[in-house]
Amino acid sequence: MTLGKSRDNQSQTSVQLAIPTGHFILCGCEFFRRFSRLIKKIGVMQVSDFHFELPDELIARYPKAERSSSRLLQLTGNTGEVVDGNFTDIVSQVQPGDLLVFNNTRVIPARMFGRKASGGKLEVLVERMLDDKRVLAHVRCSKSPKPGTELFLGENDEYQAIMTARHDALFEIEMQSDKTVLEILNDVGHMPLPPYIDRPDEDADKERYQTVYNEKPGAVAAPTAGLHFDDSVLEQIKAKGANFAYVTLHVGAGTFQPVRVENIHDHHMHAEYVEVPQDVVDAIAETKANGGRIIAVGTTSVRSLESAAQDALKNGTELVPFFGDTEIFIFPGYEYQLVDCLVTNFHLPESTLIMLVSAFAGYDNVMNAYQHAVEQRYRFFSYGDAMFITKKTA
Repeated sequence: MTLGKSRDNQSQTSVQLAIPTGHFILCGCEFFRRFSRLIKKIGVMQVSDFHFELPDELIARYPKAERSSSRLLQLTGNTGEVVDGNFTDIVSQVQPGDLLVFNNTRVIPARMFGRKASGGKLEVLVERMLDDKRVLAHVRCSKSPKPGTELFLGENDEYQAIMTARHDALFEIEMQSDKTVLEILNDVGHMPLPPYIDRPDEDADKERYQTVYNEKPGAVAAPTAGLHFDDSVLEQIKAKGANFAYVTLHVGAGTFQPVRVENIHDHHMHAEYVEVPQDVVDAIAETKANGGRIIAVGTTSVRSLESAAQDALKNGTELVPFFGDTEIFIFPGYEYQLVDCLVTNFHLPESTLIMLVSAFAGYDNVMNAYQHAVEQRYRFFSYGDAMFITKKTA
């Protein structure tokens, strides 16, 4: 990565990106040339390469009493060294001039229960709010509804809706109410806890399955690395001279979908909406120019930043704001453009997220760190413990 001056404003620092040899979407001969180079570099990786044994009792069903009381496993990407600690140790890892990039999405109470007009029970999990009246959703019922099917949502049929269309596995549903989709969800919706938290949602989840800095409603899963940050930790990090920036990635239910192909290069990611605004671009440029590090809080922040970087590379420009859907799939061989450090939770075996982390810190380093975490009885997944990882550069 090199830093230069903006063509539009010579006094404004900008980020110019080096063309990577890693995996991203290209067309024609250039794609095959780089893809072949990638295969020679890392070999053909299989989903099973990312398997590890996890005792069921290490899956966290509830959060710790205090957000920042979780444990923190520190992993140095260049050496593979791991250090056990507490999440509050993250304050000592942050340096003056660093930029922490958070995902400010807000989890919506996206799960609703109801029935079809015929009486059959159903469950609706909103994937995306299309506008104030329409959603795309997963629908579970004994028989899939057809376009035109009338739905009644809420335990007491509080709201009426119409299933207007089907798009592959998703159903388009239009609310027949004066209230907005978000108002209806806030009234009768339930927090969409991940499937591995095998319990009903509770009132406490409305607070604890949200970050303290959430702002923009739209996610159906929490950006879980951010769940550990409380006001005290944020204030201590600020006091050290670090800066904060906020991207938005509305996490979809697809984040919990398993990889159904054995060769990871055959996997196609689900689409999620991303916003990387101008102030984030400016903050990154200033941080890099002054020798600071970009610390992504969560894999969703990573995917947001790297999506913006890949968009700039594709268009042959310096880093610019990015608003739109991303399907970026990061796995070993990918060359990170922006992120220097990563705060993240422990992820599911064979998931795209453990692949992303392996690309960041090195496959062997990550798999060894996960084995260490299991042996040391760390808590896993959304309500579990965290890692602070520095990028493998050598």
